[in-house]
Amino acid sequence: MLHDVTVAPTTQGVPSEIIQDSTSSKYPLPKGWLFTILTTSIGVTALIWGVRELEGLQRWELSAYDQMIQLRPYEKPDERILVVTVDEEELKKWPLPDDTINKLLKKLESYQPRVIGLNIYRPLQKNFAVDVVNKKNIIALCQLSIMGDKEIPPPPNFIPDNIGFSDLVPDYEDNEIIRRYFLFGGPGEITKKCNTQSSFSALLAIKYLDSQGIKFKYTSDDPNKFKLGNTSFTRISADAGSYIDIDAAGYQLLINYRNPNNFAPEVSLTKVLQGQVDPKLIKDRLVIVGTTDLTIPPGGFSTPYTSSPQHDPKMPAVFVHAQIASQLISTVLDNRPLIWYWSDWGEYTWIFGWSLVGAILAWRLKYPLRVVLVGSVALGSLVGVCYLIFINAGWIPVIPPALALVLSGATVMIYTAYQTNQQTKYIILEVEKQQEAIEQLNLLLKETGVSDQNKLSFRVDTPIKASGDLLLSGRYRIMTVLASGGFGCTYVAEDTHRPGNPSCVVKQLMPARSDVKFLRVARRLFNTEAEILEVLGKHHQIPELLAFFEENQEFYLVEQYIKGHTLTEELPPNHSKQNEAYVIKILKEILEVLTFIHEHRVIHRDIKPSNIIRSIVDNRLVLIDFGAVKTMQPLNDETTELATVAIGTRGYTPPEQFAGHPRLCSDIYALGMIGIQALTGVQPQELPTNPETGTVVWRYLASVSDDLAKILDKMVQYHFSDRYQSAADVLQDLKKVGS
Repeated sequence: MLHDVTVAPTTQGVPSEIIQDSTSSKYPLPKGWLFTILTTSIGVTALIWGVRELEGLQRWELSAYDQMIQLRPYEKPDERILVVTVDEEELKKWPLPDDTINKLLKKLESYQPRVIGLNIYRPLQKNFAVDVVNKKNIIALCQLSIMGDKEIPPPPNFIPDNIGFSDLVPDYEDNEIIRRYFLFGGPGEITKKCNTQSSFSALLAIKYLDSQGIKFKYTSDDPNKFKLGNTSFTRISADAGSYIDIDAAGYQLLINYRNPNNFAPEVSLTKVLQGQVDPKLIKDRLVIVGTTDLTIPPGGFSTPYTSSPQHDPKMPAVFVHAQIASQLISTVLDNRPLIWYWSDWGEYTWIFGWSLVGAILAWRLKYPLRVVLVGSVALGSLVGVCYLIFINAGWIPVIPPALALVLSGATVMIYTAYQTNQQTKYIILEVEKQQEAIEQLNLLLKETGVSDQNKLSFRVDTPIKASGDLLLSGRYRIMTVLASGGFGCTYVAEDTHRPGNPSCVVKQLMPARSDVKFLRVARRLFNTEAEILEVLGKHHQIPELLAFFEENQEFYLVEQYIKGHTLTEELPPNHSKQNEAYVIKILKEILEVLTFIHEHRVIHRDIKPSNIIRSIVDNRLVLIDFGAVKTMQPLNDETTELATVAIGTRGYTPPEQFAGHPRLCSDIYALGMIGIQALTGVQPQELPTNPETGTVVWRYLASVSDDLAKILDKMVQYHFSDRYQSAADVLQDLKKVGS
């Protein structure tokens, strides 16, 4: 039997076109979920990719980079390095006398360090390292002018091969923070005064490793790489990590900082001069001498730790260079990783992936509160994944994918809300058209003198016999009769135009009269109902409308065939009582469908076990029998009519629907009665009612928690105003019970 659908009243106009096939609807039905999600994700990703070079966006990403640097767990100190700092007592004598510097170098040499680096400018010291026997293991400092600073020459009498430039590479667009370093310059970067191509920190590491037989060399087959022993180093590109078009001239690498609070041993210059230092701290070490006074050149620099309250705002230059030298040495000897990053394609795919996540979440969850809650979890997961990768030295974008996640989710939510609104307006217009057609059919029937008890706009003749020769619409081969009743016949058919001849359901509706005027009105009614079903069939728990057509003055609907069994087979009396978990599960599944159809202002009006099929494909519950025509219906054992819209089934139909005024909460009543039937084992029409309130009395027949019982009681209240007013509200309460 076919039942109809009802929609909340409206005063909207009525569309005039009539469609003949579901694929030619004049209404722009929504694309599939995959199309929507992919289109949104690609569009948002392209937008983010296009604006990622904006200063604000890049600054956010660099700030996220700094935060992850700060949050990394401590590494053990680098015991290969000793930092000798100029203490306050010696600063009183600043600039340090030449004799003090030479005395310090000679004292350090006596402890047999591998390399000594002096991070103090000595442009006028002509007697630098006098009386030091092994000058080849001492590295002195100069400053280029390539970064716009004033050039500072090295000690005039020192070995040229042991001079390194002190220049560092700040991120000028982000508070001049030092996140990368300049190892080697090209020929055009050499100046007359500071005649070197190697940085101070690079020379320290190269000299240290050279004493171990580990040689430095450029890679002949790749100008972007150099080697220390067997370890390759690749200089960063202009778009390294989340950088966009930076000046990557020369050989630059990202600094993989150790936490400054746990970096390397330190001693003061005074203690060294006075012999108050353990020789083991110096022997075979890389010793770097410098001042921590930020007012004395080379001063101090902002680093990723600058924004942390646990660290000083500026890091002295001696420690920055020590960090760089430590990184190079540790990479070669300990396999400590360099900061790595993805190519542009890798980052694009990463952003697209999170855009896809946002779109899918918004599509699946639909409701803003749910999307916000789950989206927050997704954002937390994104940050967590990025942090875990960063612990392993991988710098992957955080801000662009986060924006993609939020924007794609918001876009899909706005689109689906707009889509639902447009569909609802369309359905309301079609229902207005239905109402007009129904009234015209009733008038035509009255003109013929048909009594109220026998009014029918569609008749049923002998069902079509299954035959391999008969093809409806030249396409659908009838295989078997599923049902026949007051409105028409339902068949299982084969679609001969599709590969494998898949099964489908064909519903046949035959007008009660064949005169032109009656057929014209019936056709309008049929077509408007079909268009409504086409919109509803986009939900995966409602059979999809495949086609609809007219043949020989008879109307046909072709719908998706759901293989499975009805819920009737799972409920009493065909089955024993069900437990609470089962009831909660079926209520949630059907409520999801009701939420969808109610958003479109559609009322099913015949929710009952026989109209719910459990699919054998994925075990999901599918709501069927939305009907094809809105018309009068005769009295029979199952269906009662008190007005033209009084459609329903005894026991599951609430009183206002019998009175001809169904509401959205009428479907909630019917579903609540199904839940009570499952728990009590009693058919709804056999349950007693409270004579004062009219509400069914059932709790004494079931073993049920008070929480679920309260929900079911509210679903089946006699007066519609006392019930849940939306399926979403029921779902929200049910989730608390099922959690």
